[in-house]
Amino acid sequence: MHALDRKLLRDFVRLWAQALAIALVLGCGVAALITSFGMYQTLGDSRAAYYDRNRLADIWASARRAPRTLLPELAAIPGIRTLEARTEGLVTLDIPGRDQGAAGQVISLPASGAPILNVPLLQSGRLPDPAARDEVAVNAPFARANGFALGDRFSANINGTRRELTITGTVLSPEFVYTIGPGAMMPDNKTFGILFMPDRAAAAAFDMTGAFNSLTAALYPGANKAEVIEAVDRLLAPYGGTGAYGRDRQISDSFVSSEIDQLWSMTIILPPIFFGVAAFLVNMVLGRIVALERPEIGLLKALGYSNRTIAAHYLMLAGLTALVGILLGWGAGAWLASGLAKLYARFYDFPYLIFRGSWTVYAVGGLLGLAAAAFGALRVALAAARLPPALAMQPPAPPRFRRGLTDRLMAWLRLSQPAMMIFRSITRWPFRAATSAFGIAMAVAVLAAASFFNDAMDKMMEVTFALANRQDAMVIFTSTLPERAVDEVARLPGVIAVEGQLVEPVLLRRGQYEKHTSLEARRPDTDLSRIVGGSGRVVSVPPGGLVLSARVAAQIHASAGDPVEVEFLSGRREVLTLPLTGTIEQYIGIAAYIDYDTLNALRRQAPRVSLANVTLDPATRRDFDRAVKDIPAIAGTSMFSDARRAFQETIRQNISVTATVYLVLAVLITVGVTYNGSRIQLSERARELASLRILGFSRGEVSFILVGEAMVLALIAQPFGWLAGLGIAWAFTQGLDSDLYQVPFVIVPATFARASLIVLLTALASALVVRRRIDRLDLVAVMKTRE
Repeated sequence: MHALDRKLLRDFVRLWAQALAIALVLGCGVAALITSFGMYQTLGDSRAAYYDRNRLADIWASARRAPRTLLPELAAIPGIRTLEARTEGLVTLDIPGRDQGAAGQVISLPASGAPILNVPLLQSGRLPDPAARDEVAVNAPFARANGFALGDRFSANINGTRRELTITGTVLSPEFVYTIGPGAMMPDNKTFGILFMPDRAAAAAFDMTGAFNSLTAALYPGANKAEVIEAVDRLLAPYGGTGAYGRDRQISDSFVSSEIDQLWSMTIILPPIFFGVAAFLVNMVLGRIVALERPEIGLLKALGYSNRTIAAHYLMLAGLTALVGILLGWGAGAWLASGLAKLYARFYDFPYLIFRGSWTVYAVGGLLGLAAAAFGALRVALAAARLPPALAMQPPAPPRFRRGLTDRLMAWLRLSQPAMMIFRSITRWPFRAATSAFGIAMAVAVLAAASFFNDAMDKMMEVTFALANRQDAMVIFTSTLPERAVDEVARLPGVIAVEGQLVEPVLLRRGQYEKHTSLEARRPDTDLSRIVGGSGRVVSVPPGGLVLSARVAAQIHASAGDPVEVEFLSGRREVLTLPLTGTIEQYIGIAAYIDYDTLNALRRQAPRVSLANVTLDPATRRDFDRAVKDIPAIAGTSMFSDARRAFQETIRQNISVTATVYLVLAVLITVGVTYNGSRIQLSERARELASLRILGFSRGEVSFILVGEAMVLALIAQPFGWLAGLGIAWAFTQGLDSDLYQVPFVIVPATFARASLIVLLTALASALVVRRRIDRLDLVAVMKTRE
């Protein structure tokens, strides 16, 4: 082993605490990259493999009742490779041993057995016999949530007829990776399931013999999807077609895509913060080492070591530190990614997750870690290499100081000598002070940005549940009914209040821009389900106009006063032009709103409803649950009280896990910056501090200088950390923005206060650890050292 190699190892062991602090920060960056990008790859690869193997369709379309004789014409549309007609319908389920009903979506299976597209993957048992009338296969999560086994039976109200169904198998479908019921805000496998039924039985139950109401199609590579959708819509329009759509509007894939986009946002936002702080720490620590080792550098050059060898020596010291951080990051990243994969398994029904732990992710993380360390060390290493031997053997020239405005201000304020020493150190080395403050500001920013999710969820919960959706349940009808259906619902047991609502699928168009959404109409005096904007203000829709969610208005480039074409996709297919009277910020979903009487008048129909919002008496809720199971006109109920509770519990649990991870990351950044900064201060000012002790200053007064500088820099960093936290939080909101939900940009003052308190306490603890070294100073030995 060469002499420089032995010196390298001795230096690394001697500086183990500082190296570990840097390695932990750098490891956080590597772990964040592996976790976010690794899960980004995992979900993306799992989705691609699942969709490919089980042939997820490219296009979906629905109609009221289209004849199967239309299929050859549909198959002849240029670009369509395969298509499949089927029967679908919502049903109410009666689960044995449970008062509360459940909803189900029936999907027919072809007579040949498994479908050509959206092939269900059998998990247990078998698919139902094509000739059977009472056999079904159910999605596996629904079976698990309700404790079903093969051969179990339950009842279903199918198109007004009560049927006893037998479970022959459990399956997973690429069409339902994220299974969410009508009117629900998040998956609830206990109250919503997918039922795969033989085509003959499903067609007979829904009066679809010789017809279909659902169509799926796969396209040739390179086919023009928009043109195919337009052709499908044109052919299905006479039969009540509601508009074909691609994967971008398929509910399950939309949620999965949104999660993948969120992981990508995390990948490009978080790791650079940690790599940047690590590079700064390497520069700071290595710079001090070079300053202390000037005589050794001069001696090495005098002995014939080249500039390249000396620069490589210090780069290797930074590389060793980076290597420790990379190894820690690899381990932590693999553990976090594995835990995150298990968390995803609770929400997304993939039959498998391709969690390969791809070596490329680890390689990229390692290379970025080494690059960050090299970037921080390069300037210092080159400066050490350029030192002439004669100059390096001499102590550096002392800095020139003169009395300035800061000194006069401190004298005017009558600050104590220790306090003046703190501020002089900060003002006379402004770059070092600024970089230290930057590192601590990043810790505050990470913590504030993590807590932002909690504030945003509180805002979403308040607007969505406390202000907008205040009903206990939503009763969904099989089709639009006369408004007197609301009176029938009011007579159900346990119903305290009821309000009707009409929802129609529409295509909004302005110029060349268009958007599929739902048009909602409710009476202006409704109290259970209201239109509420992000500010919490209840919005009333003026007669004769439209109110759009701000996202929809932006997508069709419409502003207040602009005319908007509304194409109705159900009932009478007609196009009307209405003025846009206003927009509102919405956090969950997107929609268009219209006055109830205006919509019925435009549609030239008596008042109709498609659902009813109800408030229930908790004491008689069981009676309500039992009653709705046997009403043919009710397709299902969505219990908002249960959804609200489940949403809160799930979000709180996820946020608590996320907040804990971010707390650890912020603490590690703070420890890395403060500990290394304090150690450098102690090494630079050991002679100065020892002199003060000899002159009679107490340990507390001397310690105040060391700890005080660290805490002043931490305090200076706070407002910059708040601003950076706002920026990171805003970047997160942009990355999470989608048609499914929009996360509000909300951070309450308490969030900043909490982040600052945690960082300040961590900084104080780190500085106090270094302060203990003052007690162990050998005053005589320190005073003998050269300046």
